[in-house]
Amino acid sequence: MSFNPYPPPHDASPPYATYPWQPPGPPLPPHPPLGHHSDLRILRSAYRRQRRTATLTALGYFTLFLILSAFAPSVMTTSVTDGLPTGLLLALLQLPVTWLAIALYEHTARRYVDPLADRIRRQAALDAKPARREAAR
Repeated sequence: MSFNPYPPPHDASPPYATYPWQPPGPPLPPHPPLGHHSDLRILRSAYRRQRRTATLTALGYFTLFLILSAFAPSVMTTSVTDGLPTGLLLALLQLPVTWLAIALYEHTARRYVDPLADRIRRQAALDAKPARREAAR
């Protein structure tokens, strides 16, 4: 048998009122606190998906353009119309593809990320109201 110089930790406050004249503790919120909620995890994954969609749209097109330029120069030099090679047409299309990536980013933000952020913001405001009341006492 060995001697343990460090006793196991214990909760300093019991779960019940120790004196009968103590006021009851604050009521528990009807939901878990915001830090323990899965909404933050959902928001992070929605934001990550949003960034990936927009980034892969723009970078995917640019990478395709670079690969075609390096490994398929015959494709890039063929004419689409009289005097307009495919390479120039694909280069000119990079600007609309970038605009498309920005539009996708904004669309996914409005549709998926912003409603989640608004819900978390409202929930945090509701959680903060009882804390403000307790601090004012």
